[in-house]
Amino acid sequence: MIVDCHVNVYEDRHVLPLLKNETKFFRPGAPPLKADPETVFQGMAGVDKAILFSLRYHDSSGIDGDDEITAATVAKYPGKFVGFAALDPRRADAMDLLEHAVIDLKLKGVKFGPIYNGVSLLDPRMEPFYKFCIRHNLPLTMHMGTTYARNAPVDFGRPIYVEEIALRHPELKMIMAHMGHPWYEECIVIARKQPNVYCEVSALHYRPWQYYNILICAQEYTIHDRNKIYFGTDFPYAGVEESIEGLRNINHQVEGTNLPRVSDVTMDSIIHADPFAHWWHGGLAL
Repeated sequence: MIVDCHVNVYEDRHVLPLLKNETKFFRPGAPPLKADPETVFQGMAGVDKAILFSLRYHDSSGIDGDDEITAATVAKYPGKFVGFAALDPRRADAMDLLEHAVIDLKLKGVKFGPIYNGVSLLDPRMEPFYKFCIRHNLPLTMHMGTTYARNAPVDFGRPIYVEEIALRHPELKMIMAHMGHPWYEECIVIARKQPNVYCEVSALHYRPWQYYNILICAQEYTIHDRNKIYFGTDFPYAGVEESIEGLRNINHQVEGTNLPRVSDVTMDSIIHADPFAHWWHGGLAL
């Protein structure tokens, strides 16, 4: 089984002019950033299931999505997708929107980008949302690490802040997206020591040297065999096939050297990791 745990969904009407401006320095050869439900479904042909969410990043990345598009995509393809709510804690109606997403739309988790929304994980405004997630058994996926967007304070992407929340709320299931790059060591050591903190490898393969070092670090801290690292793409920013190929070929760049190798066990444990068994207390029945 292959699960893509990081898929974005939005329609053209959610895309603001800012997106084109902010992504002009995105990776060369990047795919078109189309993420309507049909495009997403076709893009996920290579996985068994996917976790998807929209983005409320109107003033940083230029996408102003909503939970209705996520719920509509799940309803259209219920065997393929599980939906998460999009959180912007700056909004006065943020809790109302979250309650609607979970209670009415039946979404199963929450996606939050501290760096995109300009709200630290340690901000007091986050406390009600942490408690809501715990009360409703919702995993919290967080964009951790840097981003291309200019209006996105880099410090808010540091994985180091996850530990304080994990200690304050030990029942909260948290997932650090993108291995917290470039602060992947912070991400790995925190996931290693905090039982309910996980991480995932979306949008990393196109920086192969960094990705190689991330995976070697994960092996050395032995979190690769503890159901702690999960597969993801960050579609449409990356596709399924290229993400799997990038992981499978990660050792090519060190051939002919004495540098350590990323093991097949590590690769398999990531590609076939099952978030549905671990991100929810008691697992998620699908």
